[in-house]
Order: sequence, then C-alpha cells, then structure tokens
Amino acid sequence: MKVAVVGLWHLGCVTAACVAKFEQVTGLDFDSATIAGLKKGKPPIFEPGLEELIAAGVDAGRLSFTQDPEIACQDSELLWVCIDTPVDDRDRVDLAPLHESIARCIPFLKPATTVLISSQVPAGTCRSFEQKYPGLRFAYSPENLRLGKAIDIFLKPDRIILGVRAPSDAGTLSSLLHHFTQRILLVRTESAEMIKHGINSFLALSISFMNELSRLCEIVGADAKEVEQGLKSELRIGPRAYLSPGGPFAGGTLARDVVALTEIGETAHESLVLVPAIKKSNDTHKRWAETKLIEELGNLSGLKIALLGLTYKPGTDTLRRSLAVEICRSLIEKGAEVCVYDPAVKGIPAHLAITLASSVDEAVYGADAIVVCTQWPEFRQAVWTTILESMPRPIVIDANGFLSENLAHVSGIIYRQVGKPREFNE
Repeated sequence: MKVAVVGLWHLGCVTAACVAKFEQVTGLDFDSATIAGLKKGKPPIFEPGLEELIAAGVDAGRLSFTQDPEIACQDSELLWVCIDTPVDDRDRVDLAPLHESIARCIPFLKPATTVLISSQVPAGTCRSFEQKYPGLRFAYSPENLRLGKAIDIFLKPDRIILGVRAPSDAGTLSSLLHHFTQRILLVRTESAEMIKHGINSFLALSISFMNELSRLCEIVGADAKEVEQGLKSELRIGPRAYLSPGGPFAGGTLARDVVALTEIGETAHESLVLVPAIKKSNDTHKRWAETKLIEELGNLSGLKIALLGLTYKPGTDTLRRSLAVEICRSLIEKGAEVCVYDPAVKGIPAHLAITLASSVDEAVYGADAIVVCTQWPEFRQAVWTTILESMPRPIVIDANGFLSENLAHVSGIIYRQVGKPREFNE
C-alpha cells in the first residue's frame, strides 16, 4: 500500500516512520525547513528512537519526504492527515492549517481515495469534509500518542478506534492497521471524534478532581497519597484510575477537547455545567506553585527562583504550551529573577527574560527557592545535600513529589508537595 502522510510534526513524523516499517510512505509537509531537516535525518521535535526509526525507513527505501503534494499523493491509496492543529490562549482549536493542507492535496488524489484524519478536531469535522469533497471517503482515528513514549504506543496500541461512514470503508484501513493490533473498534466517524473528546476530557476531569481534593488535604491535615490509595482500592474506581495528586494538566491536548465539548454545547444551546468547570478548576491549580512560593517568601521581587525543567514534559525538547514557561512569565511579572536548567533546552526564546544555566548546581546556587517543573531523571541524580548548601534557606516546591525520596533525609529543608500539609515537611 502507498500511504501519504501530511503534517510532519510529532504525530506525523511518528506515524510516517512507524507505518514505513510495513508500507511505502511519503511524508508531506509544506514547511521547507521541516523537510530539509527530515531529509538529513533530523525530525523537527525530539522523540526517543524517532531519528533511528526514520533512518531505518529511508535506508529500506520505504520512506521519503517532500514538499510537493503531487509527488506525495499521486497513486496513493491513503492520505493520512496528521496536521498539528494549533490552539489559541483559550485552548480553542484553529482548523485553518488542516483545511489548507487537505485542499492542497485534493487535486492529486484519485477518486474515492480514503482520507484518514488523526489530527485533533471537533466532532463533526469529517462530515463537513464529506460535504465539501463528495468524491472522497473520510475516516477518523484519534491519535493516542504521548511525548516521550510515542513510538512504543503507536507500534503496540491497546486498541485502535476507527471511525468510518460505512463498514465497507474500513477494509483497506483495517488491513493497514492490523500491522499494529488486531483490536480495532469500528464506529461511526462522529463517535470516533466524540471518543477522543471524551477520553481526554475524562482524564482532565480526573486530574482536576484529584488536585482539588489534594488542596483540601493540605488544609485538613490529610495525606493525598494515602487518599489516592484509598480511592484506588475501591473496586468501582480501580487501581488504574487517573487519580494522583500533582501538577495541573498542561499542553493543549486535554484542554483542547474540554473546550471543544464546551463549544459544542454552547452552539447547540445545551447547558453544560461539569465540562466547562474542568478547565476553570485546572486554571486555578496552575497557580499552586506560585501560591506556595508566596506563602514561604512573601514578596518575590528581587528574589532568585531556580526552575528545574522548562520543556512540556521529559523526553522532548518542545516548550509549546509548557506549564514551566507559564510559571516563568508569572514570576517575572512579580519581579523575581528566574534561572532555569533543562537538559534538553539549548536556548531561551527571546520573549522570556530568564537565565539558562548549564547544570542543576549552577541554577540552584544562591537561589531563594527551587521549583521542580519537568521530571527529568537527571534531577534525581544530583548530589542534593551539597547543592542545597548554597541556598540561604532551602525551599523546594515540587508539585508531583518527584524529588521526595532524594530530599526525605535532608534536614532544615522546606519541601512543598501537592496534597501534603506544610507540617509534613518540617
């Protein structure tokens, strides 16, 4: 099968490289820098194992890259749409890049070609494309990738959701997807789109619920980790429930679907109460680290705050929609001097007035407080008993308790973790 994959950021690069293990794939992107990098073996975003997988596909003659939609789409049996759909500051999706990319491919597709969309889109998107391009078949399979673990998840999925207009449309797609799993859940396109909204919104709800409960634990003297154990021991909830005290959800992935459902309700004049509250709760929890800094230090103006980690999550080098970046901006507004260390970051965006350190030791030296933002394994390997000696009064704000074991026996430290009352750390 010849497959064209359009959109070569994280989702598209992983999709193209994984499918090329089995089929002929042409990766298409309209950004010249992205294509130039990929032709040299360099994807636009770091993902463990991705460079090696791309190189293997190219060496085998099954993977190539182009900016030309005619080259990518001619004789293709499938156009797999992996456009990264951006969101604005209110987490509302912008579908313009998706529409533009598909429109540029349409003239070169054979009649009745299947267009499989995996980009995050609002429910009803496939139907709108069917109405706009009646000669093509549109299907939807929501992506389920996570930065840092994307290749393993793509190659070994729990199951694949496949939304089609009619069961007869699933034949070619099923044979392709069976390379990865035999568990394919066949549903309507609208159902597949809603499943994506529902999964991400439920995860977002679980995170927000547990974080609100955890903040109450801090007030009443309960240990949120013990409460988590109690909840998960309840058979109606279960041990794999997405309930763990810690930081808010960040990035655009979960919030995008919460906002999408909210807007669907607003458009249909269907009054929703619970779904819109998820984002409001999460936005409140984003201020947790800053609140704890103020509780411990008061006025932050002129104080040095060391941030450990700046990327969206470990295992990637992207800063887009990173909570750490949001924290930096807020601390700068309050007059703090921010020094950051992140092993994957080599330069700071011009709009961030912060200092980039070359090590944990350099970032922390003389700091008034530390905020742990990204859970890089390197941070656990630091010699903390020595590092903290440079601080006038060691204060560590660590929402997820990532360094709790490393710092458990350090005397004289103030260590704040979501769901732990202050007296637990004195």
